[in-house]
Amino acid sequence: MEARDFLRMFDYDSWANRECISTMLGETGSVSPDLVGRMAHILSAQKLWLERILGQPQTLPVWPASTLADCRALTDEMTLAWRDYLMQLSPQGATGVSARSLHDNVKYRNSKGEPWSGRVEDILIHVLFHSTYHRGQIALQMRASGLTPPYTDFIHAVRQGLVEISTE
Repeated sequence: MEARDFLRMFDYDSWANRECISTMLGETGSVSPDLVGRMAHILSAQKLWLERILGQPQTLPVWPASTLADCRALTDEMTLAWRDYLMQLSPQGATGVSARSLHDNVKYRNSKGEPWSGRVEDILIHVLFHSTYHRGQIALQMRASGLTPPYTDFIHAVRQGLVEISTE
């Protein structure tokens, strides 16, 4: 995969997160704190992983106490932050001191304080799959509560023109 592929995937992810938040906002009073907490976790984890990649300290807990308004604001923030980061990636690997690549190795400590390292590409895939996994849990919880979850399938987003189709 290349940076442009990840740009597309993160655009989809942002759209899907917004769909979940919009649906929950439309269910005023019917949405459990657990659903909001899971959405907040998705976004907090996205921020945490970007901070790890950038070598920055963690600014949010993994499971923050957030409102849907907080989630919407963090979605906006993370959409721009991920786009900015992905636009800076070198297509063929790092060539200069400040160049960044999907193949870069990132050293970090997990939430238990254990040291780990991983390639940027693997971390990006994890972030995307992590979000999808938890959005699936949100959909399941919504159905169990008698609510209708949003339709966030990737192919739906592509068919509706909500995710740009790569021409390269």
